[in-house]
Amino acid sequence: MNVTELGANGSIARLPAAVEKKADLADCVEQSPQKPAWQTWLGALAAVLAVYCFIAAINVMGHGLKTVAKVPASKAVMDQVYHCADYPLAGLCVGVLLTSLVQSSSFTTTFTVGVVAAGQIPLATAIFVIMGANIGTSVTNTLVSLAHLRRRAEFRRSLAGATVHDFFNLLNVLLLLPLEWAFGVISVPATAFGQWLEGAAFFTSNPKQYNVVKLAVKPIANGFDWFLGDVVGLQATPRGLLTAGLGVAMLFLALVMLVKILRRFMKERLAGLFSRTLFRNQGTSFVVGIVTTAAVQSSSVTTSLIVPLVGAGVLGLRQIFPYTLGANIGTTITAILGGLALAAMAAGQSAAVQTAAAFALAVAFAHLLFNIYGTIVFWPLQWIPISLAKGYARLASRRRLLAAAYILVVFFLVPLAVIVVANAQTFGAWLH
Repeated sequence: MNVTELGANGSIARLPAAVEKKADLADCVEQSPQKPAWQTWLGALAAVLAVYCFIAAINVMGHGLKTVAKVPASKAVMDQVYHCADYPLAGLCVGVLLTSLVQSSSFTTTFTVGVVAAGQIPLATAIFVIMGANIGTSVTNTLVSLAHLRRRAEFRRSLAGATVHDFFNLLNVLLLLPLEWAFGVISVPATAFGQWLEGAAFFTSNPKQYNVVKLAVKPIANGFDWFLGDVVGLQATPRGLLTAGLGVAMLFLALVMLVKILRRFMKERLAGLFSRTLFRNQGTSFVVGIVTTAAVQSSSVTTSLIVPLVGAGVLGLRQIFPYTLGANIGTTITAILGGLALAAMAAGQSAAVQTAAAFALAVAFAHLLFNIYGTIVFWPLQWIPISLAKGYARLASRRRLLAAAYILVVFFLVPLAVIVVANAQTFGAWLH
């Protein structure tokens, strides 16, 4: 039975109860009653508040890191900590581990944008962290597929649907990491983009006093300084670290808030995702992946959403593969928004601040470029990740502990081991 027939006769709503419960599919296919107007306006206000918190969090995080960086002893320690990420594999594994823990590549990439803006790591190092974030974000899909563990056929299909995203990201890194390391295929155009941005009109044309974004979020960072410094009495280093930590927490909460609000607004429209027009061809699937992920700002959400449908046999791997490619591109919107926010706040500032903000936005551009390269290469070669996903799913459906071992090893143990080894080498170099 094809997707058109399923969409036309409504059989999607009659998926097994276990699938509906585990993947929240019922929320996607059931129509909600019409909301009163005041609820719509309240939701819109909450979305604006979430965006404000998102921008303010970036500012607070960067403000805290800059406070620490101004202390000579703290600067030396932070330089040593970030030095371990100079190794491409270590930077890659930092991105994998951090994203696997928080299950949000948007968080990791936005965090990296803030760190680059604070001048703590260079653009070239940040690119490897971004690559790792692309791998780490796919852990959510695989976890969702475990909901089908008791039914071998469903588990095989759903695991293949989840890991086709994993294999694409892994193959993309295997291709681009050595090319970036040797030739700078991402960092060279991203650096050129950052240098162009240094002189762009929107950095220099607006005087500082008219910087509305900066004026709007600055009181939050100043409030943290006042409370932690004047009220609590913390010195510069602990105050800066705590401020940066609170900025990270704010950023995470703002992203969660944004995703929940946007998903709720789209709830009535999500039923159409599985209609006769959605996956009718690969081009449409690709565009839907971009638009949907840009709207909810989480590729983990949008790619995990289709795993139960693949498990139920509603969609095939060739239908969803372009969708995952589009989701990878759509998720870059969060880091781009973060970079634009930093760019807006840098208007009228010193040349050093404008340069840092320009290269923070270049990090977001590098993330986009990384996924565009992967799409250009692996869309025509989609049989490679699809074959790998099918083969692994067949093996794991017979030995189901392999699925749990895969998650543990690929997303946690290997990245942690590489980071530890990189740190050990760094400490050894310092001792000598």
